[in-house]
Amino acid sequence: MGPRRRERRVGTVQSTNDSSALSKSSLASRGYVDDAFALLLVPASARRTPLIHRGYYVRARAVRHCVHAFLTQTSALPHAPSAQILSLGAGSDSLYFRLKASGLLTGAGVWEVDFLDVAKRKAERITETPELCALIGPFRRGSPESALCFESLDYRILGLDLRQLRQLDEALDAAGLNVAAPTLLLAEAVLTYLQPSSAAALIAWAAQRFPNALFVMYEQMKPQDAFGQVMLQHFQQLNSPLHGLDLFPEVESQRRRFLQAGWTACSAMDMNKFYRCFLPAEERHRIEHLEPFDEFEEWHLKCSHYFILTASKGDTLSQSLVLPPSEAFPQVDPASPSAAFPAKVVTNGCQSSNLKRYGHASVLLSPGFVLSAGGFGEQEGRHCRVSKLHLLSRYCHGEWKSSQICTWGTGLQWDGRLYHTMTRLSDSQVLVLGGRLSPLSPALGALQLHMCKSEDNSTEVLNVTVKKVDLEDYTLSCWRHSATEVSYQNEKYLFVYGGRNVVEPVLSDWHFLHVGTMAWVSIPVKGDAPEARHSHSACPWQEGTLIAGGLGASEEPLKSVVFLRPISGGFLWESIDIQPAITPRYSHTSHVFNGQLLLVGGVWIHSSSVPGVTVINLSTGLSTEYEIDTTSVPWPLMLHSHTSILLPEEQQLLLLGGGGNCFSFGTYFNPHTVTLDLSSLSSGH
Repeated sequence: MGPRRRERRVGTVQSTNDSSALSKSSLASRGYVDDAFALLLVPASARRTPLIHRGYYVRARAVRHCVHAFLTQTSALPHAPSAQILSLGAGSDSLYFRLKASGLLTGAGVWEVDFLDVAKRKAERITETPELCALIGPFRRGSPESALCFESLDYRILGLDLRQLRQLDEALDAAGLNVAAPTLLLAEAVLTYLQPSSAAALIAWAAQRFPNALFVMYEQMKPQDAFGQVMLQHFQQLNSPLHGLDLFPEVESQRRRFLQAGWTACSAMDMNKFYRCFLPAEERHRIEHLEPFDEFEEWHLKCSHYFILTASKGDTLSQSLVLPPSEAFPQVDPASPSAAFPAKVVTNGCQSSNLKRYGHASVLLSPGFVLSAGGFGEQEGRHCRVSKLHLLSRYCHGEWKSSQICTWGTGLQWDGRLYHTMTRLSDSQVLVLGGRLSPLSPALGALQLHMCKSEDNSTEVLNVTVKKVDLEDYTLSCWRHSATEVSYQNEKYLFVYGGRNVVEPVLSDWHFLHVGTMAWVSIPVKGDAPEARHSHSACPWQEGTLIAGGLGASEEPLKSVVFLRPISGGFLWESIDIQPAITPRYSHTSHVFNGQLLLVGGVWIHSSSVPGVTVINLSTGLSTEYEIDTTSVPWPLMLHSHTSILLPEEQQLLLLGGGGNCFSFGTYFNPHTVTLDLSSLSSGH
């Protein structure tokens, strides 16, 4: 790497500190953490999204947990030298000030290392801020030619390149770091910006240099799946690529990395597990109710792609006391896929058929027409709540034509709702129920979409009118619910179940809508009602409905499959016994095909793999895992917040849309409509 390229690379890595510092400041300002010092250390301000707040919150809590455990252990050691914290790539972090203000630094000290420009800027900021100076006590600024930029009795800031280990060693020694003392080395999203050889050298240097030490690392992982690919592309576009993820893609490979480098014990876990196992339920409840929030998929996916690791060396420190084993978050490893469903891009002549949106709804009007509406997507070159409808029409040899439709006439326009349901009433009429405009604004009122051909009677152009539907006695104001057609006394009803609303984070109630009269009716339902949920799947079967998975009251994915079975005088809830049990999942879709329930895609957090298609034989209860063969599909393919349409005659499944707001990595949409070949499930196989 040439000098200029190296300088640009260093500057880009430094800019990630600036972005992180703004996020931490925003985190504190919104009450996620108690940290007045983050606001003092960052002169600028920015309001981050609730999703970014949650991501930085769990990072802050994981690091805080490890630091506090280290200080608690070392303070109880008899006759031991004073404990030390060496923060590598510390940036604008406020760790020292938080520990000092809380009285946890008694007898201990903090050394921080970062690039020289970053270190000098932080030292200057501190000296200009009276509140920080008062907390530190007597201090002095370093000389211009020295790596030591700031020094007090228990706090030093050094400007050094972590790749230059000899200079690092000498500067730390000159700054009074005692290698024999119990030392915590902290690396928050630092080593991954180094080349693997430099990161390996730093890990080995720390193991050799400190006989009694705890190494705490927070970093990214799982580059191979769709979310991981988006994550990698984001940092690549910033000219700050993540290194080493292909060499150490999972927590187990990270553990081996440290053990082979000379550390005697090591444990690691992803942030989903940390959040569930190491935060009290009341604290989780507080966080989950601080701000309106509805980005569950990206929250759980982000947490599955970051991990916290502790490695220890020496007899005086026990890393098992920092991250002890826990059974509160059992690992669920689904059976290895027995086969694969081939996937193929749906083409429109020579072009692929695009539906770049998520949180939408789709409905099969007739065998050759699929209508999609709503969601968040790409429209006229910008990302927004989509107002145009999308029609996918088949015209010859299995090819489909994709077109955008504007609502027509002087009546209502599409209101931009997300996470609603759409139900076919006829070849030309669709009922829309529920949805939201924002987590604080439900989409009130049901809509009816009427399709008609254009005035020239062209088969390729449809006009759509939007009308409000008056549903007497009850206005549905929820989203992420389901609406499934069921039969009772030879009449058709919509069974509307679950979801969430502005007041309730998860709903357990249900309603029956008589399709002919558009009136809510009461029908007896017996049996034990299933757990409240949203983002589940529902599909019709034997005049009832199958409800699978979903997200429960504690934001925990569910694994149950229940059947609302018609009986004399009403319906009965029945639990379906499945072997092996399905992996808890949500934000998936489902269909019954040839007596088998298909659970398509979704999000699960108890497994390190990615959901494909789970196939459940409804006669035997046996489940089988299928992967999706994406050899012929451009990668990545995200299968959550998508829709799917079963084409039984073609033995195919259409997958439309999908994606999400991928943490701080930007918004990602699946670029293509895709078909899955289900012919291997045909009767006789």
